[in-house]
Amino acid sequence: MNIYLILILITLVVKYMLDSGVDWLNVHHLEPALPEEFKGFYDKEKYFRSQQYTREKTVFGLIQNTITTAFIMAIILTGGFNVIDQLVRKLQFGSILTGLIYILFLILVSGILDLPFRIYSTFVIEEKYGFNKTTSLTFILDLVKGFLLLLVIGGPLLALVLWFFQETGNLAPLYVWIAVSLFQIFLTFIAPVVIMPLFNKFIPLEKGELRSEIERYARDHDFKLKGIYTMDGSKRSAKSNAFFTGFGRSRRIVLFDTLVENHTTDELVGVLAHEMGHYKLGHILKMMVLSILETGLLLFLLSFLMNNQSLFEAFKMEQLSVYASLIFFGFLYVPVSTLLSVFTNVISRKYEYIADRFAVQTTKQGEILVQALKKLSADNLSNLTPHPLKVFLFYSHPPVLERIQAIRQLKRV
Repeated sequence: MNIYLILILITLVVKYMLDSGVDWLNVHHLEPALPEEFKGFYDKEKYFRSQQYTREKTVFGLIQNTITTAFIMAIILTGGFNVIDQLVRKLQFGSILTGLIYILFLILVSGILDLPFRIYSTFVIEEKYGFNKTTSLTFILDLVKGFLLLLVIGGPLLALVLWFFQETGNLAPLYVWIAVSLFQIFLTFIAPVVIMPLFNKFIPLEKGELRSEIERYARDHDFKLKGIYTMDGSKRSAKSNAFFTGFGRSRRIVLFDTLVENHTTDELVGVLAHEMGHYKLGHILKMMVLSILETGLLLFLLSFLMNNQSLFEAFKMEQLSVYASLIFFGFLYVPVSTLLSVFTNVISRKYEYIADRFAVQTTKQGEILVQALKKLSADNLSNLTPHPLKVFLFYSHPPVLERIQAIRQLKRV
């Protein structure tokens, strides 16, 4: 049997078993007794609902993962990738346009497979637990807008990648790395002003106590802002969040309207102080550099398997192509990407503790930040007792109880 086919099948099975096993451990690690720290934020019924929410999402994710993995393995073993390739080639377009159509078709198939799960998750599970605010029209428009963005932004970038690999020989990975990295940086600047407003309304935060306090804090810590906005997060979900977008003078604070409704001014300043800490301490830039370096590693490894005959035989392909090489290499890259994601998650969790420390030290109100974290966890029905292995492999943020404990230790120093 083809060695690449064996490796790919083993990768798919091991990844499936790892994900499923960790989820099983996580569900069985749920603590039925409400942690003492959260008394007053959860009553017995709400805490039970939060655990049911975790269980239901986990079981649903397991079903989705099982069906998706089985479908992918079936497509590989039956030569489905080759059938699609031969159909696209009959259109007799140039190699780059053929590659774009081929990859777009695979994305559409993946999207169609994923659609029933997205619908069930949004309109059944999230609805059941009081989170869903998405209407059918909003859901459809989001799909259409996402697809159009894929064509307008992703299409030209992919065409450029295919052209580099086709025309520039051994230096193609370097050129592609530079192009993709520049595009990634460019996207961080245009996303807040061009892309994100396509999906949500961003309204300047009205004058008042909250705006004054945020501006005062930013001014005191030499943090330049383009603006402070509220976002209609309640258009899709009752969950709360806050984030920063952009770099340099284009930086802007965005608060979900649900967050503003449920938190005091001091709590919101504490949350934003945490986010500002990420910027002031260079965490955002460092994580972007890590992402760019990972892209470079991916392209370096890809260069060894471009148009590899044995790899194409594993997928029962009749003809070699740059565009199919990109797809097939992705299957072999899964173990590497999994290990890298664990590494970046470890760094991300470390940065969360550091940003918490920055917020506590600059606001002098550690207990206020604790209160905000508790409210966010309760409002979002977060799992308070995730399994350590789940945290290690998949969590970009530390569990809330560990963050609270770390903040309390800061107060005692």
